[in-house]
Amino acid sequence: MLMKTKALVLREVSYKESDRILTLLTQERGKLSANARGSRKKGSAIAAGTQLLCWSELVLSETRGRWSVKEAAVERQFRGMRAELERFALGCYFAEAAQVLALEELPTPELLSLTLNSLHVLDKKPELPLALVKTVFEWRCMCASGYEPQLEGCALCGAPEPEQPRFHPLEGMLHCAACRPAEDSMPLSPAALAALRQIVYGDPKKIFSFRLDGESLKQLGKISEHYMLLQLDRGFGTLDFYKQLSI
Repeated sequence: MLMKTKALVLREVSYKESDRILTLLTQERGKLSANARGSRKKGSAIAAGTQLLCWSELVLSETRGRWSVKEAAVERQFRGMRAELERFALGCYFAEAAQVLALEELPTPELLSLTLNSLHVLDKKPELPLALVKTVFEWRCMCASGYEPQLEGCALCGAPEPEQPRFHPLEGMLHCAACRPAEDSMPLSPAALAALRQIVYGDPKKIFSFRLDGESLKQLGKISEHYMLLQLDRGFGTLDFYKQLSI
């Protein structure tokens, strides 16, 4: 069976002398594993299109439930992102998160679109703070995977605009500071709450169109990371590496 599809390379692992085992996020079949035979050989026709974080048009062959790459043509390499280690490290974190959240052979168009859009921003929009790009990706990838937070108002008293708003990362809900003890929740400034609502409920094409800086951005970024790690009950090696670079 042959399948032609566009795919993002989320992970690559060296195998044998010249192969790679790839984790792909494809348009047609969601997350797939595929063997890129000979892709590490000098002059390989599929070498460029099977590199980590490449968006490529692939021809895949399936034999006994296993996929292999027959052809690979690069669509986008995100060269600007690769030129700066910190940006590339953040892109690798996005790829690892997408790999964890995507399901095997189930199309995830929203997650794929978000990941590509976020890589594009890293590649072409150096004016945007990396902390902003990171927190937008974290919130939206959680929403795309069934972890959308409750932000309409206080989950306890129902106030549309909670007084001294706080976010509970374990329960994924917003509440007033006076409505429950604060030890398990995190404060949100009015600016951070407004930005979070725009990220979660806004047009996917405009999720990077707002500005937030200073303490509010730091606050929102801390909450998004904590929410993601807590809900998924795991860490990310690529995130740890990125944070080492950004200290």
